[in-house]
Amino acid sequence: MKKTLSLVMFMLFAGVFVLAGCSGGEEEASGETGEGKLKIVAAHNQTSPENPYQIGMEAFKETAESADANIEVEVHAGTLGTSESELVEKLKLGAADVVLVSPGFMSKTGIEEIDLFALPYVFDSYDHWESVVDGEVGEEMADIVNEKSNNDFKMLGFWSAGVRHYYGKKPLESMSDIEGLKYRTQTSGAVANYWEETGAVPTSVAWGELYQALQQGVVDAAENSYPYFVQQNHHKTDNGKYITETGHDYTTRFLLINGKKFEKYTDEQKQAIMDAAAASVEKERQAVYEQEEEYKQQAIDDGAKVNQIDREPFMELAKPIQDARAEEIGAKDLLDKIRDMK
Repeated sequence: MKKTLSLVMFMLFAGVFVLAGCSGGEEEASGETGEGKLKIVAAHNQTSPENPYQIGMEAFKETAESADANIEVEVHAGTLGTSESELVEKLKLGAADVVLVSPGFMSKTGIEEIDLFALPYVFDSYDHWESVVDGEVGEEMADIVNEKSNNDFKMLGFWSAGVRHYYGKKPLESMSDIEGLKYRTQTSGAVANYWEETGAVPTSVAWGELYQALQQGVVDAAENSYPYFVQQNHHKTDNGKYITETGHDYTTRFLLINGKKFEKYTDEQKQAIMDAAAASVEKERQAVYEQEEEYKQQAIDDGAKVNQIDREPFMELAKPIQDARAEEIGAKDLLDKIRDMK
């Protein structure tokens, strides 16, 4: 009787142990679903369903799932985190497989060469930007990212977040008009150095607090692309209704996958993911370009004033700052290639 009881107790204990082992811990993002499909979690930090990021991710999902590679894609629009640091941490830990990040954040991970794509006036048009990121320079940058991250990050493609302009309490007719303005932008690094050279006072304000900061005069001006600041109604504040198209930053965003995981996929799955990435690049950029015109017109309809400015003095001021930063990060050859493509 004692032997029987001991055996029963052992079996019960073993069963509890097995169940605990199966159910504990955080589930990795990629892996097989109940149907044996490869599950890919793709995430970005924007919450609007109309945002170009979401449009791009939906194109990624549609293309990957339509391929004959047994893939299921789960898209998260801000639900895995609204900060890039959260998303990259989840990418490293396996709680996300594909994420979108900016140059500013990537440079903080030790990949300083990325800064090159965020310097003021390094690009002078969308055609120039596309020729750079879709060509030899983009390939070199992808290799740098992969190597310096020890294959934690593999570049899938380059997305855009629009072209950034000044908006503030008065229009800019010349560079001298920006002197002394409290300007919401980066407060350190080459970007801050540039705006300090124009005479502006770089000021730090969280994006979610910027509408109130403009409304209350905490800052006199800010900068961003039309879809982003018009969606937030910044142009309806007294300190945001004058828009000067400085076009100082054709912004780049990086679509990344965990390279170590990618290597474990089948050849069919790898190809499906690369095809999905290409489709997402096309759709996301198209959405950005269309929305820029749409939201510019909305700003005008809402009473904002838009003016042009001679950008040449701004561009000339940027060159020595570009040179200094490129020299500092060992990317002078890449900067020369970018300039040669204008």
